[in-house]
Amino acid sequence: MRTKHLFLVVVTIFGLAMILTPSSFSGEKNDDLKLTREQASAFSKLALKGAQKEYPNKPGDVLTGALDVKSPKSTHPAFYGCFDWHSSVHGHWMLVSVLRQFPDLPEAKLIREVLTENLTAENLKIEAAHFTHPEAKSFERPYGWTWLLKLAMELHGWDDPDAKKWSANLRPLAEVIANRYVEYFPKQTYPIRSGVHPNTAFGLSFAYDYSRAVGNKKLQSLIEERARTYYGKDVDAPARWEPDGADFLSPSLTEADLMRRILPPAEFREWFIKYLPGVAKGEPATLFNPATVTDRSDPQIVHLDGLNLSRAWCMRGIVSALPADAPSRAVLSASAAKHASAALKHVASGDYAGEHWLASFAVYMLSTPKSE
Repeated sequence: MRTKHLFLVVVTIFGLAMILTPSSFSGEKNDDLKLTREQASAFSKLALKGAQKEYPNKPGDVLTGALDVKSPKSTHPAFYGCFDWHSSVHGHWMLVSVLRQFPDLPEAKLIREVLTENLTAENLKIEAAHFTHPEAKSFERPYGWTWLLKLAMELHGWDDPDAKKWSANLRPLAEVIANRYVEYFPKQTYPIRSGVHPNTAFGLSFAYDYSRAVGNKKLQSLIEERARTYYGKDVDAPARWEPDGADFLSPSLTEADLMRRILPPAEFREWFIKYLPGVAKGEPATLFNPATVTDRSDPQIVHLDGLNLSRAWCMRGIVSALPADAPSRAVLSASAAKHASAALKHVASGDYAGEHWLASFAVYMLSTPKSE
């Protein structure tokens, strides 16, 4: 299997850059951003390079003794690639997503082979068992959790023979994660408002989409209650302090992107005006101008490319929940296009620090229409 992937390594950065430059999409004026077949192909190459690449690897497990020292693939036989567990999970989501959207991709056969090899019932049984260990209570909470449910949601209901097998194999792990939400979040009194992995609002967003897609009413009700409790009374968010130097999420926009899911449209509009009162004027300016990335070989600084992509998808999601006459729509749409333009050309940077994960962010942003 690994020899089949060697051709992916020799794809030149120039070739990818030509596909991923701003000229490969329309939209800087009207935010008409949409994933193309060519982009899907280029992004899938990046994900395939990492899906079964065991090293370098950054384990997130707690070791209780010498016997716990195992290779990444032994510990996580499904999600051992792409540097860390969560990146592997959303890399698998991205491969499923592009295959579902473009079943005739040149990489389709290889994508199916990789997914079939990784997403076996036995591999995912081991992954699920890992979460039963006492020391794994906080493992990947909530960033990896929410991406796992995003993967399960993408497979759910897809009328494809392979996808039905992958979905059935994944279901026990998805149920474990869903139960973890129900067990943990009633105990989390305060939300975590960082711009990185522990962010509570992002952790709830994809989980909420999953709960609605699969009909998990208990999870849906919990997230609705938690979101209102955590964020329902928020006003005048301190967005002028953003970004931090290693953000890949905007705390203020990620929260708004969650609340547009939770609140009815009229209620969301009222909440949003109070929450970010300067949006219609493009204030604060630091929120509406793309972050500057000075070193794409640095694993923390390159987070800011992800921030520009996640800001874009949050802005597009917020626009989808606002009425046509809302003054902030034009500002948000223009800024979303500006952030996308700044980031897309750097998804294939030539350095694994960003390449192992940024394609997933790009695919999600480009696959999320304003009418979501």
